[in-house]
Amino acid sequence: MNGHELVSSSPRQSKTSATDVNHFVLTFENNRFASALFGQFDENLKLIEQTLHVEARPRGNSVAISGDVVATNQARRALDYLYGRVQKGGSIEVSDVEGAIRMAIAADDQLQLPTMEKKAKLNLAQITTRKKTIAARTPTQDAYIRALERSELVFGVGPAGTGKTYLAVAYAAQLLERGVVDRIILSRPAVEAGERLGFLPGDMKEKVDPYLRPLYDALYDMMPGDKVERAITAGVIEIAPLAFMRGRTLANAAVILDEAQNTTTMQMKMFLTRLGENGRMIVTGDPSQVDLPRGVTSGLVEALQILREVEGVSVIRFKDADVVRHPMVARIVRAYEAQTAVPDASLSPSPRNG
Repeated sequence: MNGHELVSSSPRQSKTSATDVNHFVLTFENNRFASALFGQFDENLKLIEQTLHVEARPRGNSVAISGDVVATNQARRALDYLYGRVQKGGSIEVSDVEGAIRMAIAADDQLQLPTMEKKAKLNLAQITTRKKTIAARTPTQDAYIRALERSELVFGVGPAGTGKTYLAVAYAAQLLERGVVDRIILSRPAVEAGERLGFLPGDMKEKVDPYLRPLYDALYDMMPGDKVERAITAGVIEIAPLAFMRGRTLANAAVILDEAQNTTTMQMKMFLTRLGENGRMIVTGDPSQVDLPRGVTSGLVEALQILREVEGVSVIRFKDADVVRHPMVARIVRAYEAQTAVPDASLSPSPRNG
């Protein structure tokens, strides 16, 4: 196995249940890597125990796993993947452990997960820049990253906290560092100001910054701050409101439109037709959170209907189960959905205003 050896495997019968209980010991070759895998005070193992309802008892560079057969195999896959990550020089945070567990569970929930290799090893899609490597933490994130790799136009739609915007910016940064594109263009519709930015104080950057701060945050997370500043100054990274896209052809560029649910029909059409030679476009938004005036159709909702059969267009739909922020965020999303009983707005021609 990758990074560790199965010392013993002896399925046994529980005295209190008819369910088979599996027990085995995993031994990892490198003590330092094993310590990083287990986490400070074995916090990573405790998270696996709590989530999968197994026992994970460490001893030196080994860990004894016992519990339900399915759950223990999920723990094995998660630990195997995380150990491989440490071997490659990566660090392990709580969110990485949570992601590995999600993907290990998905391997059993889905008869054939596209990202599974032989011997049930996890092979998660990832984005890598000089500063950081991000691995998919949910099956939908995995599908999203792979869609970004194969399609020129990708729609990532769903609730907040699912990583759709963050991963889009990370992927654009990866393309720029590898020389696949010459520049990154980040845009958002400035709905709150009606795109009449001249009424706001300051220069253009100061006018636009409040609407594009999440995109800045993702950029600085993926690239060194000084390089981001130099790239912005040189025009290699351009951050502008949607209104400034009109009349341009965006060739050799990774172009991201965030909060796209707040575009009108004409704005969305205008944006999509800016795609130029060797260009990549990523459109993100939440069709259930439209801030347009009442009666105005969301350009995102309409585009998802019009383009659903167009070759080269990928649509990835995130759900509340894909929320990777604080667990409370997922519960909040579910509570609001239950309260309002909103159908899948991405399939409906009429957006929910508010």
